Amino acid sequence: MPEITTALPLLALTALLAYLLGSVPFGMVMARLFGLGDLRAIGSGNIGATNVLRTGNKLAAFLTLVLDAGKGGIAVLLARFLLGEDAAQIAGLFAFLGHLFPVWLKFHGGKGVATFLGTLLALHPLTGLAACGTWLIVALATRLSSLAALISAATSTFWMFTLGYGNGFFLGIALTVLIYLRHVENIRRLKAGTETRIGEKKKTGP
Repeated sequence: MPEITTALPLLALTALLAYLLGSVPFGMVMARLFGLGDLRAIGSGNIGATNVLRTGNKLAAFLTLVLDAGKGGIAVLLARFLLGEDAAQIAGLFAFLGHLFPVWLKFHGGKGVATFLGTLLALHPLTGLAACGTWLIVALATRLSSLAALISAATSTFWMFTLGYGNGFFLGIALTVLIYLRHVENIRRLKAGTETRIGEKKKTGP
């Protein structure tokens, strides 16, 4: 962990503002702008880019991906610029929590993969690139977005140590645990062989 140098009230304010930024449901915003309907009634019901892609609108899915990643990255970069590394990590964590549990949607949010990767890219670009590369390799090999996310998250702390961001270890563990908690149903479907592959319609079943 980085040394705590920022006053606690400022860290608390950082956490609140980062959470509010992270809680903006860009997938639903894009679905509304592109006339795609209620995203929660489409495919998996998730508000992230993968489910937006199931509507067939690649531009809307791409914009959702960029914006969901960007809100984590922007929270980190602003906090670091204004306050320091301790605030940057707080901002990253709470922007991520905002995406997973947005107050605007009664705390039912997305899986957090894009926000996770965007946060890592801003915290430590080499670690973020390695995590993105891991996701991409697994996704291309298996066409399973959830498996790619799980492996990318699981290896993120390894990349932190290997690439020189050891003080992000505890944050990396927290983000990884949250990713796995949000993917419990996906893990069950992966074990059962019923998980939907990228580009497919959602499968019926458990």
